[in-house]
Amino acid sequence: MMSFLEQHALYVVLIISLVIWLGLALYVNNLDGKVKELEQSIK
Repeated sequence: MMSFLEQHALYVVLIISLVIWLGLALYVNNLDGKVKELEQSIK
């Protein structure tokens, strides 16, 4: 397993960055839904 990580370090970095970006996208999407609910409750 370690030899795979050492030989393909670029793929590991890409996968980690992809997971971070997906997490941020889900968080922003969730936050947007909550803001829309608050806006509708104010109106």
